[in-house]
Amino acid sequence: MVENVVPKKPGHALLKGIIVLFVVALIAALIVFKAYVIIDPGHRGVVVQLGATKPVVLNEGFHFKIPFIQEVVPIEVRVQKVQSEQTTSSKDLQVVNTTIAVNYRLEPDSVNRLYQEVGLGFQDRIVDPAIGEALKAVTSQYTAEELISRRPEVSANVKETLSKKLATYYIRLDEINITEFNFSTEFNEAIEKKQIAEQQALKANLDLQRIEIEAQQKIEQAKAEAESLRLQKDQVTSEMVELRKIEAQIEAIRKWDGKLPTYTGGGMIPFINIDQLQNNQLQE
Repeated sequence: MVENVVPKKPGHALLKGIIVLFVVALIAALIVFKAYVIIDPGHRGVVVQLGATKPVVLNEGFHFKIPFIQEVVPIEVRVQKVQSEQTTSSKDLQVVNTTIAVNYRLEPDSVNRLYQEVGLGFQDRIVDPAIGEALKAVTSQYTAEELISRRPEVSANVKETLSKKLATYYIRLDEINITEFNFSTEFNEAIEKKQIAEQQALKANLDLQRIEIEAQQKIEQAKAEAESLRLQKDQVTSEMVELRKIEAQIEAIRKWDGKLPTYTGGGMIPFINIDQLQNNQLQE
């Protein structure tokens, strides 16, 4: 009995080989592609091997990894900003609505522990609640007016309190900015009335000081005028005395009849005593 042998077509074997080669190349390319990772600037890589976080952090740049066994989770370590609105109470039980902006960053060498303990939702789980707790703890130590008048001190205390809370989870606080404190309408009206009263009191005090200064100036001016009048009076009195003397001399000369007193003997002939005549004239 003769068996019929069907010869294989050369093209069929070649096609099969090409397919196998393509599959092998595809698997190899996939393995090669999965065998490295590039960490972008401002990021760190957390290595997860078979579901466990490795105690190593990958820096920026090119790194190898074990395909299908290791996974690298990139985490940003640049400065991040979050703005939060919180409602708290002051020391005098006023409701305070606070808007605060917070700049923070993750500790680059500890992102693996943060990922292991918290995961990627650290802002919702850690940062936002910590902001609320820090604000409540600090604002309760100040009255509503003090929150406004002592804002730099309040900000410093909030920053210190928040920094301690975030540091527990490997988060570094850079800066905070309390953009505003909002109070109830009634409180704002009371503050406005108080400020108006203070301004009016200040104006009244300034007016009183001005009046006192003007009165003192008038007193000094009156004293100066009185002194001037006194000096003028003294000067006029002295001039009047001299004038009277001259008038007396003129009058004495006018009344003299030109005769000299007659004396006998060898004594000196006396002269007319003009001064005596002046005195007599003044007395008259």
